Amino acid sequence: MSADFHAHFQPWSFPLLLTSVLVLVVWVYLRGWFRVQRDSPNSISLWRVAAFVSGLSLLWMVVGSPLATLDHELLTFHMINHLILMTVVAPLVLAGAPGLLLLQGIPARFSHRLHDLVLRNSSAGRAGRFLREPVFCWLSATATVSGWHLPAVFQLAMRSHRWHEAEYASFMLAGLLFWQPILEPVSKAREYSQWSTPFYLFLATLPCDILSAFLVFCGRVVYRYYLSAPRPFDLSALQDQQCAGALMWVFVTFAYMVPAAVITIQILSPGAYLQPQRVRSSRLAPARSASQGSQTKVA
Repeated sequence: MSADFHAHFQPWSFPLLLTSVLVLVVWVYLRGWFRVQRDSPNSISLWRVAAFVSGLSLLWMVVGSPLATLDHELLTFHMINHLILMTVVAPLVLAGAPGLLLLQGIPARFSHRLHDLVLRNSSAGRAGRFLREPVFCWLSATATVSGWHLPAVFQLAMRSHRWHEAEYASFMLAGLLFWQPILEPVSKAREYSQWSTPFYLFLATLPCDILSAFLVFCGRVVYRYYLSAPRPFDLSALQDQQCAGALMWVFVTFAYMVPAAVITIQILSPGAYLQPQRVRSSRLAPARSASQGSQTKVA
């Protein structure tokens, strides 16, 4: 088995561009965090920084590390990569309050221009509100998962490096959109029922459950690419597919239904549901004020 792994990792080359971009993003983010801390200490908790950096580290592992090469050998590894991007990396990145801190990390002249552009452009404001709509976020995530698992599209992504990169990018973007209505702090009164979030998460499991069940029980190899792929483990292509489907079924159920259950418990506890929202908003409000005041001080 070790010889197999050595052979599979041989084609891997260090992704200099991806690594450089991620390092730059982390540097800008940390620069913004230190600036906010200077103007408003303890407004952004250190755990948010740890979440953001951990999310980008996992992103590099999925896309750029030697483990990324294994998704061409086994559908199970391919599924693991997609699950990590959508259900682990995306919420970790969002939990880090990236919009505020990245804006603070760039030079003031650029942040001022960007801020003015958004304020003056009504179309940008409407687009931003549309991208935050739960219905759009849910449909985007569902379409991404379903679309890339169509056999013809899947084959295209596996045989083309560019399309494979596009697949990764779309899963990451879909994950950010999906988790945004759940994790981003609210700045206005809730427009939806308290039950909308657990219902949103429950509905998200359904397309994944259908796909997972099909992969597990269909009795044939759906993605013919893996019929001719090298096999680092003693698994047939069909067994690999069943393993990937079962993994997706279990992983998605826990990733979506555990938060839904926690939120449901909060709703059923009198006064406990809105409290975290108020605390979270109050913690971020000083940071937003600091970001506005510190822009005039930043060179």
